[in-house]
Amino acid sequence: MRTVRALWGSSHPGPTLVVTVLALALGIATGLDLWCIALLTASVFAGQLSVGISNDAFDAARDREVGRTDKPLARGDVTVGVAWAAALVLLVLALALSVPLGWRMLAAHALALGSAWAYNAGLKSTPWSIVPFLVSFGIFPSLATLSAPDPTFAAGWAWIAGAALGAAVHLTNVLPDLDDDARTGVRGLPHRLGPRASAVTAALAVVGGAIAVLLGAVGGDLGAVSTVSWVFFTAVVAVAAVTAWRAITRPPSRALFRLVMLAALLLATQLVASGSALAG
Repeated sequence: MRTVRALWGSSHPGPTLVVTVLALALGIATGLDLWCIALLTASVFAGQLSVGISNDAFDAARDREVGRTDKPLARGDVTVGVAWAAALVLLVLALALSVPLGWRMLAAHALALGSAWAYNAGLKSTPWSIVPFLVSFGIFPSLATLSAPDPTFAAGWAWIAGAALGAAVHLTNVLPDLDDDARTGVRGLPHRLGPRASAVTAALAVVGGAIAVLLGAVGGDLGAVSTVSWVFFTAVVAVAAVTAWRAITRPPSRALFRLVMLAALLLATQLVASGSALAG
């Protein structure tokens, strides 16, 4: 049980659960059968566990160097070898669970996971660190639509919204760890932009995603936008505006991270609320 707890702690439980719930919600919104929803959710959960654990396995030496006592691998609660074994088994499981949903969903999920693993393996330390997030989150809505009996990629506007969500997550997720990352040679795009510019860019990305969902779901007809859609859109813009204002006028803090994550969550909810319009 100690090993299981350590692996769970290494999986980045918060983001793992959020992404899994998002997959579940997209499956329901797309109108999938119950068994498809169950497989989609389970495959995404396994995949996210593999991504989180592999991230900590790649970073174990750096985390020990900077004294990350919040990391089970850095504390020695579980060995790096066990973590690698678990990450690889979970990766295979995620792909195996995708097989019954069709080769198109399997290929899309493999691309999303491969992109995420590429980030962990080294892209995080380059100016191109945002690319895996654009790819993995951009294709993410299609995991649900490709699991349908008549598989199809998600609409273009859903790709834009997913990519915007991924950009916001990346640009803010590392803000609390910028100093530790700098000490160990990790210099991705957010590190090069700095906390203020990263937060403002993330806020603008979320607004762009919200616009894509608002207009895309109704084919550009503003008169057809529902009240619920307007409420979500207004909330996203309001939170993004507060984020940008704080980033410009106040010293960087964890509040920026929380604000952008709130805006991103609202964008994700707006995307799910678009329902059957997700299919391209």
